[in-house]
Amino acid sequence: MNDLIGLKLKHLPLEPGCYLMKNEAGKIIYVGKAKKLKNRVTSYFVGAHDYKTTKLVSQIADFDYIVTHSEKEALILEINLIKQHRPRYNILFMDDKSYPYIKLSSEDYPFLRVVREKKHDPKAMYFGPYPDASAAWNATRLLNEIFPLRKCHPLRKQKCLYYHLGQCLAPCEEVIDKEVSLSLKNKVVQVLRGNHKEIVDDLTQQMLKASDALEFEKAMALKHQIDGLEYITSKQHVQTKDKSSMDVFNYAIVNGYVCFYGLFFRNGQMLRKNMFIEPIEVDIQDALVSYLVQYYEKNPKPKELIVSDNLDSELLSEVLGIQVTTGQRGRKRQLLQMAQHNAKHQLEVKFESIKEKDDVIEVAYQELSSLLYHPGLNRIDIMDVSHTAGSNPVGATVVFERGVPVKSLYRKYKLHQANDDLKSMQEMTYRRYLRSLKQDEVLADLLIVDGGENQVKAVKEVLSSLEIDLKVVGLKKDEYHATKSLVTEELEEIELDKRSPLYLHLASMQDEIHRFAISFHKQLRSKQMTRSLLDDIKGIGPKRKQMLLKHFGSLKRIKEAPLEELVNVLGEKTGNLVYNQLKEMKEGEQR
Repeated sequence: MNDLIGLKLKHLPLEPGCYLMKNEAGKIIYVGKAKKLKNRVTSYFVGAHDYKTTKLVSQIADFDYIVTHSEKEALILEINLIKQHRPRYNILFMDDKSYPYIKLSSEDYPFLRVVREKKHDPKAMYFGPYPDASAAWNATRLLNEIFPLRKCHPLRKQKCLYYHLGQCLAPCEEVIDKEVSLSLKNKVVQVLRGNHKEIVDDLTQQMLKASDALEFEKAMALKHQIDGLEYITSKQHVQTKDKSSMDVFNYAIVNGYVCFYGLFFRNGQMLRKNMFIEPIEVDIQDALVSYLVQYYEKNPKPKELIVSDNLDSELLSEVLGIQVTTGQRGRKRQLLQMAQHNAKHQLEVKFESIKEKDDVIEVAYQELSSLLYHPGLNRIDIMDVSHTAGSNPVGATVVFERGVPVKSLYRKYKLHQANDDLKSMQEMTYRRYLRSLKQDEVLADLLIVDGGENQVKAVKEVLSSLEIDLKVVGLKKDEYHATKSLVTEELEEIELDKRSPLYLHLASMQDEIHRFAISFHKQLRSKQMTRSLLDDIKGIGPKRKQMLLKHFGSLKRIKEAPLEELVNVLGEKTGNLVYNQLKEMKEGEQR
């Protein structure tokens, strides 16, 4: 970490609030909340992280923070800051789609129609939401055929065609008895709530009578209505004994992507499902809490929300104003597992074409060859660099041959350019391909760098100085840190179709280079921390350090070792000395 960050970390308060991570340009790249700002923000710069979080930390050059009165205030402020600054590493719920409802109006003689109202009329009755708009329209059309509901709004001054077809009682001219209107309304509600047996039985009797009277056309029309009712009121495969409204949310992670998956129950039946897939590079629990708060700002809230037990249900309940439970047992736990299983399945489907289908990989390579006017692509090198605020800079290269990773050709590098990504990329390029020239190795057909115009130019300069004719292309990201385009040597930007086999294959390749580079970086940081900790312990030299590492195997086990075991390894005097110093260090970390 740089000196500015180190100084700011010392003065962070142990209070709730929001923190805003910034890159070298001063742009906010991530917003988070914390119950205790000092502990949470410091954790980013201490210890080893997974490769996605390490990627975020490597971009942090500065941070700001805002203290709040409570964690609830911090969460609400976090959502507002995410909307305002749209940081590239935050998950921003972008789905503005509104689902349709069936609305039964509140007039004495009601009408039925499909609406997408953001604010519901408190006097009317709403059924839904329907994820499939055609299902809502078909149900409304069928109910308007079966029941003589009002069709015109506003009312016309004279009877229309619907009256003559027997589909309206013409309240525009006729006085409708309130009991008739109420009975009509109750039947519609009954059907929309799934209780249709009585009405189907009545229609069946009418159909049989029409058939006996040889009125086959009328009988067929009634049969059509019966089939339609059976369809729109059919029981779902998934039901709950609890007839109240309930939403179930869970998630899964595959290949660096997260899928949030929701199941929505109304009146005990699963009405619909919803999913949201995005690359994930931050704390997953924080991301899901943020997603849920954003989601229910735009969608109706259930009476109860079921979430996994690693989320703060009390905080969510306080912010959303509904009952939030973790479903640790019974049917609710089964539903959480179902949501997680479906989330994992959706992600596996997303990537299965890359992993399993040779023909799809062939299509991806053909598309890439066509876009770059570079036929005969077979072997591809990919490069990336990783560091944490300038410390422990490393680089890595991975190799794919016709879509298959060739791990024997992977290479990793300790770099010497601090936090200068361009110079680090140039250093790695020079070392990689100078060695290839010296050892007369077969060169790749294409080099992909993780970056845009500047990275492509920097790498091409090095290759030119080595007189190596290797085509270079960059993978440029959008403001949300998702890959959006290819950048050619001519600095031409080629937009990528996110649904194409090429895009999915490139995403898979990117995940592999990130994993390899950052796992190496994590390994170096872990070793450095181990050496740093042991260097801070007085009374042990290089030999005793080796004894400790050989006996315990890791820094974590050394820190957790009981006094008796340390004495056995180091002797009574040194063992007591080391144990007491480690105890002081642990107490300092907890403070």
